[in-house]
Amino acid sequence: QVQLVESGGGLVQAGGSLRLSCAASGRTFRSYAMYWYRQAPGKEREFVAGFFWSGRTTTYAESVKGRFGISGDNVKNTVYLQMNSLKPEDTAIYYCNNRETLTSALGSWGQGTQVTVSS
Repeated sequence: QVQLVESGGGLVQAGGSLRLSCAASGRTFRSYAMYWYRQAPGKEREFVAGFFWSGRTTTYAESVKGRFGISGDNVKNTVYLQMNSLKPEDTAIYYCNNRETLTSALGSWGQGTQVTVSS
């Protein structure tokens, strides 16, 4: 069974940076792409960034373009989210997820990691 574990969240002042990690484990782990989503209090979960292993291409939500960077380490089966110039509106629980193939659905959600940005 594949398990995704998010870490790296915390409390930071506006303008600061954090680096989140998402480590995948399991003998049957396969990945076409991995994603970061976030959910702020009282809001729906929203897409933040995606990393496609083939070509190591990336995609971002407009709200984080130019501030966040997603990257992956295929040896460690880990995806990172570097978050710079953080804003209070970035406060949320951040989740990662995996798509095994091009046509697969996303997997189960983990517990996420809390990011709180103070003004």
